[in-house]
Amino acid sequence: QVQLEESGGGLVQAGGSLRLSCAASGGTFGSMGWFRQPPGKEREFVAVFRWSGSGTIYADSVKDRFTISRDNGKNIVNLQMSSLKPEDTAVYFCAVSSYVGYPRSPSQYAYWGQGTQVTVSS
Repeated sequence: QVQLEESGGGLVQAGGSLRLSCAASGGTFGSMGWFRQPPGKEREFVAVFRWSGSGTIYADSVKDRFTISRDNGKNIVNLQMSSLKPEDTAVYFCAVSSYVGYPRSPSQYAYWGQGTQVTVSS
């Protein structure tokens, strides 16, 4: 069974940076994505990493501020977050998908981590 574990969340001031990591085990997959769920809102797409070819795509809200990457040779995907804003406050989830493209919908991801809290203060 696929297992995912996020880490790296915490409290940061606006303008600061955090790095989230997601370790995956127990299977193979086409893509690994990051999603977030702000308080009182639905889960939303953040970024996705395609294993084959190492392609990436980002939500417009985080483009040029967040970077998704893979640790070389390992099933670990990172989300480097810079220039953080209070509206980035959310529980961040990693997930894996069988799609080999760039899935953006939560319904396209079969396995999810438990989430890690990111809080950005003013």
